[in-house]
Amino acid sequence: MSNMYKYVIFDLDGTILNTLEDLAAATNWVCARHGWPAHTLEEYKRFVGNGAPKLLERVVPEGVPVTDALRRVTLEEFTQRYNAHKEDKTTAYPGVPELVRRLREAGVTLAVLSNKPHEAAWPVVERYYPGLFHRVQGALPDVPVKPDSTLLRRLMEDLGASQDDTLFVGDSNVDIRTAKNGGLVSCGVLWGFRTRAELEAEGADHLAAAPEELGDLILGQ
Repeated sequence: MSNMYKYVIFDLDGTILNTLEDLAAATNWVCARHGWPAHTLEEYKRFVGNGAPKLLERVVPEGVPVTDALRRVTLEEFTQRYNAHKEDKTTAYPGVPELVRRLREAGVTLAVLSNKPHEAAWPVVERYYPGLFHRVQGALPDVPVKPDSTLLRRLMEDLGASQDDTLFVGDSNVDIRTAKNGGLVSCGVLWGFRTRAELEAEGADHLAAAPEELGDLILGQ
């Protein structure tokens, strides 16, 4: 039986890696430096997904002006702290490494598209999934992040992928919008940071409750 999809592009945070505790710890460290209140993991599930600048903007207390200078300082602080501690508690989701190997063995071309800065995205993917993804693309300076489809289209061009044979997989409304903007079929995963309700409301074409289920969808089994 031929595969349903020849190319699969995965989101990173909340999809293939549970990075929430390390993202929260680095952001709360920035908050502490500025005398701002810390936030809970549940809050961070809603805060992450649009890249570090937007994450930091969301933790600035009401009444504090979000100036360009503040954006620059907090991003520098976060980047330094997160890069030093990005693997403290981060783990692969159970069953996802097995899924990725299953797809590779079936001849599926695999890639990652993340709003995490590119210089942080590819090393962390390679750390937990060594040699398993054909391409890893993180955010680049002066290029719009997801749900804009600019980097998605570039990535697909690099892979030689077409809209008809590519599936986009992610855990948030940002990912489902990205797929729509790129003309791709989407699958929302239910083991990540966001909820089934959010993915359904955004119009995910498919939902997968477990990695095995996602594998069956991709391979047409």
